[in-house]
Amino acid sequence: MHKLHVVKIGGNLIENQKDLSRALSAFSSMDGHKILVHGGGKRTTEICNQLGIPAKMHNGRRITDDAALEVAVMVYAGWANKKIVAELQKNKLNVLGVTGADLNMIQAKKRPVTEIDYGWAGDVVKVNRTVIKKLLTDKMDLVFCAITHDQQGQLLNTNADTIAAEIASAMTSDFEVHLHYCFEKKGVLMDVNDSGSVIEHIRKDELTALQKNKIIADGMLPKLHNCFYALENGVQKVFVGNTDMLENENTLKTSLTL
Repeated sequence: MHKLHVVKIGGNLIENQKDLSRALSAFSSMDGHKILVHGGGKRTTEICNQLGIPAKMHNGRRITDDAALEVAVMVYAGWANKKIVAELQKNKLNVLGVTGADLNMIQAKKRPVTEIDYGWAGDVVKVNRTVIKKLLTDKMDLVFCAITHDQQGQLLNTNADTIAAEIASAMTSDFEVHLHYCFEKKGVLMDVNDSGSVIEHIRKDELTALQKNKIIADGMLPKLHNCFYALENGVQKVFVGNTDMLENENTLKTSLTL
C-alpha cells in the first residue's frame, strides 16, 4: 500500500516567510503522496481589524459572521493558499490548491447553535475520497485551505486541524496514512515555559489526566482530540511537532497512540 502524508501547518508558519519556506521545502521532499492543509487565522484577524470587523472568538474557536466569512475566504482560499502553491511550485512540486467546494471534495454542515452560535462555522460531513484518490494517483499533490461547503451554495469556515484529521481518516482504505500537525513548538510540552519539555509519547488513556492537571489546555486540546480521532479511524501514525519532523523522522516530537 502506498504511503500518504497529510501535513497541517499553522498560521504562525504561514506568516513567517523563513519558517514557511523551510516547511514547504521539507514537505516537497517527503516520500509518497502528499496533502497539505492550512489555515490563515492570524492574517484573517489582522485584516478584520483593519476593516473594522471585530474578531469574535470562543474557547479558541472563531465565530464566523457574514463579514468574517468573506475575509476568511479571501485569506484562506486566496492569499494563503496561492502563496503556498507558488512556493511549492518553486520547489518543483506540482500541486493543486483547493477548497472543500472544489470537485465537491469536502462536504460540511453549519455547526448547530447551542449555547454559542459560531455563525458560518462548518463541521465536516463527508470527504470525497474517490476524487482525492484519483488526483493523487494521477501524481497531483493537494493543498487544502480551511474552507468547505454545504452543497447548497454556502461556503463554511472549518477548523484546519479537523479537516486534516478527516482527510487522513477518509484515505486509510487506499493508503498507509501518516498525519503530521506542524506548529512552532517541538511537540506537546509538559511545561509551556520550557521548550525542551516535550512529551514524546501520549496514549489516549493519558489524555484525561493531562487535561485535569492543566498540562494540556486551550488550543492543544482540540488538536489532540483530532489526533486520536484519526487513530481511531485507521490512520497509522500521528505526530505533533515542528517542521523538523518532516525532514527527519527521528527528530524530537510527540507521537500519539491509542
